[in-house]
Amino acid sequence: GVARETGLKSLAARGFGSAALGMATQSLARLLSRRWGGQWGGSGPWFPRAAAGAVASAGALCAAGPAARCSRDDGHGHGHVHQHSGDGHAHSSMPDKFSHEHVGTDRSHLVFGVPKKGRLYEQIKKMLEGAGIDYTRKERIDIAHCNNLPISIVFLPAKDIATYVGEGDVDLGITGEDCVAESDVSVKVLMALGIGKCNLSVQAPKDSGLNAASLAGKRIVTSFPVITQKYFAELEKPGNPTHIKCISGSVEAACGLGLADGIVDLVETGTTMRAAGLEEVSVVMKSQAVLIMNPHSKHPELCEVIRRRLAGYLTAQRWVMVSYNVHRDHLKKAESITPGKRSPSVQPLEDKNWVAVAALVPKSEAASIMDELENVGAKDILLTSFLHLRDGPSE
Repeated sequence: GVARETGLKSLAARGFGSAALGMATQSLARLLSRRWGGQWGGSGPWFPRAAAGAVASAGALCAAGPAARCSRDDGHGHGHVHQHSGDGHAHSSMPDKFSHEHVGTDRSHLVFGVPKKGRLYEQIKKMLEGAGIDYTRKERIDIAHCNNLPISIVFLPAKDIATYVGEGDVDLGITGEDCVAESDVSVKVLMALGIGKCNLSVQAPKDSGLNAASLAGKRIVTSFPVITQKYFAELEKPGNPTHIKCISGSVEAACGLGLADGIVDLVETGTTMRAAGLEEVSVVMKSQAVLIMNPHSKHPELCEVIRRRLAGYLTAQRWVMVSYNVHRDHLKKAESITPGKRSPSVQPLEDKNWVAVAALVPKSEAASIMDELENVGAKDILLTSFLHLRDGPSE
């Protein structure tokens, strides 16, 4: 209650009216009442922190609500020119196909939730820039509007994004597979992004001889109570349930402080785990960042545009173009080294004995491929990187 009251007062202080506060209350209620209230009774030391986080998320969505409707007030932070005519408006750099009008309380902008901070945020920020999603995030503001697409980006705690996407408050989101599983909501996974890779693992004190089965029925500390309960439920003996406590941070300290016999936490490099005197005894799930969508979003076409743009950026990070000249006598050997994604492009030169070849090659293998080409007589070998690369529609 204290967390809720503090959060709502904060929203009021930032100028949100009663309607916005109502949105915050509804979002908070949905987030906390689903499984948490029923399964854990809304108690425990983690609950106030969860409530505070939910209020923060609801605050960002309150901002997204009225702002995503593109208020006539030019102070709503779009950062680009609006030309109003009646209830409609035009973005100066927006494609005609996405021109739109706002009627009543209808939300014409797609709401896109991304992590608000941390290393994952920095990676996603670079990814959105490479995908041509142009926006400006103002300091201390958790809402930004795209200049070239009808998208409102809300910056939320990563753990809350899947819940908001599943409940329909957010159309599209980027978060970890672990967060999707923990939220226990129905979302459509559009694509894996290949970043934020880690394991959600059971960990125990080093050389303790404990494994996942022997930890069932004991004390487990985690910030993933839903996943952890499901995992250990399959290992427990009848009448001996696992005692799961949820804390929001520094989970690795729980064993050393006598709070737990084992923990379930994320492992990326293992440095923090080893420093705490722990070892990985079982992998609960592998996780990476994914693009997720509400199955009932009103903006499926725009969701697909964003997916293709992100896919084009990610493809460009994996491939480079190698170009070279080679004598026709060595062409077959050269083509076997650079088969390309489909086939190499071969162009005749003025000297009829030579041809110019261009082919896509995996970036991770580019240096070795250039060595091999030189060994078979290729000349003038060039390597070119891309800003963006589209594969085209599936056949």
